[in-house]
Amino acid sequence: MVKTMELSVIIVNYNVKHFLQQCLASVYEAGMGINMEVWVVDNGSVDGSAEMVRQQFPQVRLIVNKDNPGFAKANNQALKKAKGDYLLLLNPDTLVERATFRKCLDFMHEHTDCGGLTVKMLDGKGKYLKESKRGFPSPETSFYKISGLIRLFPHNKRIAAYYLGHLNEDEVNEIEVLPGAYMLISQAAYEKVGGLDETFFMYGEDIDYSWRIKLAGYKNYYLPSARIIHYKGESTKKGSLNYVYTFYNAMAIFANKYFSGSRARVYNELINLAIWFRASLSFIVRMVRAVTVPLMDFLFAFAGFAVIKQIWAIGNYNINYYPLTYTWLILPLYVVVLMLGGWLAGGYDKPIKIGHMARGMSMGALALLVFYSLVSESMRYSRAILLLGTAWSIAVVILLRVLYSAMNIPGYALRAKHRNVLIVGSGNEVTRIEKLLHDMGFAPNFVAKVTTDEGCGCPSNSIGHLKELIHYHRIDEIIFCSRDIAIQDIISRMDTLKATGVDYKIVPSESDFIIGSDTISSSESLLAMDLKTIATDMNRRNKRLFDITMAVLLLLLSPILFWFQEQKGNYFRHVFQVFMGKKSWVGYAIPDTDTDSLPQIKEGVLSPADLMLRSRGINAHRINLRYAKNYKLSTDLAVVIRNINRI
Repeated sequence: MVKTMELSVIIVNYNVKHFLQQCLASVYEAGMGINMEVWVVDNGSVDGSAEMVRQQFPQVRLIVNKDNPGFAKANNQALKKAKGDYLLLLNPDTLVERATFRKCLDFMHEHTDCGGLTVKMLDGKGKYLKESKRGFPSPETSFYKISGLIRLFPHNKRIAAYYLGHLNEDEVNEIEVLPGAYMLISQAAYEKVGGLDETFFMYGEDIDYSWRIKLAGYKNYYLPSARIIHYKGESTKKGSLNYVYTFYNAMAIFANKYFSGSRARVYNELINLAIWFRASLSFIVRMVRAVTVPLMDFLFAFAGFAVIKQIWAIGNYNINYYPLTYTWLILPLYVVVLMLGGWLAGGYDKPIKIGHMARGMSMGALALLVFYSLVSESMRYSRAILLLGTAWSIAVVILLRVLYSAMNIPGYALRAKHRNVLIVGSGNEVTRIEKLLHDMGFAPNFVAKVTTDEGCGCPSNSIGHLKELIHYHRIDEIIFCSRDIAIQDIISRMDTLKATGVDYKIVPSESDFIIGSDTISSSESLLAMDLKTIATDMNRRNKRLFDITMAVLLLLLSPILFWFQEQKGNYFRHVFQVFMGKKSWVGYAIPDTDTDSLPQIKEGVLSPADLMLRSRGINAHRINLRYAKNYKLSTDLAVVIRNINRI
């Protein structure tokens, strides 16, 4: 007799290769002893996800989309082909405990009224995710969530209904909404309800589907004895304005579908209010963060200039010699030029670099002195005030940054904090992880090694004493070796130790990457960081300023340079394209089929390959790699000058 397919696991992936790899490993471990099939639908990823699945998990049934048709449509592609008695929609940024599938299937076998089931979700730091159980988002419930009242009364049955805050997170309960990260449904319910509503591109489809399960006469349950880790928000950035708009737009679709008359209008008004409120608040917060530090720099620098001017005037002329125009126009301009120099040098980029700020302000002072020498005698007020004011400005800006560092303001630390790391695993695996950390360029201040064997005869370094070791060594981060410690044990340790506040990372067996709560560290990511030289804020800014400056110069010199061009028809077209930001003077060399692995920059009129006398047979990717990694403004200048007749 042919054994029926008990479980079909469906995972929709979009550019989270490392998370998917770890997820699949945990899925197959949890599926041992279960007749199971696994589907992965890749929505046009460019990070090599599909290739990884083919090579490392050939048993996976893979569907590769050329573009991103959305979460609902991708799930439906696999649901139509899945043969399991139970169908699990699972996020790729999850880690499944070994017993989770068996517990869920046993529960659904015992509860024939269960159409949908979900589990207890923990985030990457071991903290309970309240999204594990949710209520139906009625207009009243949505208002309490949008207004923030839910945070003030997190356990009130009425106000906290969105997250069912009145229900114990460790008790089995009937719920209304299943999270899309882990949604297990019966084949019988699927046949009655059908697929996900493809009107929802992302977000909202889980609410819609959960409600349709209830309308079909089934119940949805929350089973806390089964657990997963959900590295929440890796496929999407939940703090972005685009997320806010997409999420609440999904809620609007939901309202129009299930509410009618005044209820639908009220709900949509609440949604629009929420979008505008969140957008306005986000804009205000960004503006305050953006202007606070420069404003403080300006005020303190200008105050210093004003005091120095007053002392200089009284000391040399016994009167306030300088006119109001000098005080309220010229001196502020001095400060603005100094700050602009600091900005161009990367002094306002984070993490903060005091040397860049001081160097940039010094260059700004030099520019002021050059300008000072060119203006008429009547406008030359005092070099001494300019020099003394510059010295004061640089000093006060440095002192302010020292103060910010002392206040532990993010991005202003003057010294990189070396973390105390504890690695849990066998001897050989711990040694491998230490080398992996070193190869990635991380230098922990302290590394403690903990064996997974509690009966090893060295209790002070056994896994049973993690809590004591954390406090004794002041551990900031624990790295678990999943080859030596089972996923359910990792989850249990994280759940038990969540009050310690440490960060957790997991190294999958025989892998060269480390997964954390919101980061992935690997040799690939290190290379990407190394290649970001051309993509830093300072270099992008300077490259754009170079493009604009060169475009203006070429336009001014066009009466001469135009006649020397090899293709005269391109001269003015390229000048205006660069000036408008559609192109850059220097971009990547072509042909290069692997530019997706490099930081994205604008298409270039010229390329670094144009510095070479012979361009035939060149390795375009190697040239582009070197250009991105070792970017200098002088390279762009050299390329343009050498090819001045090919503009």
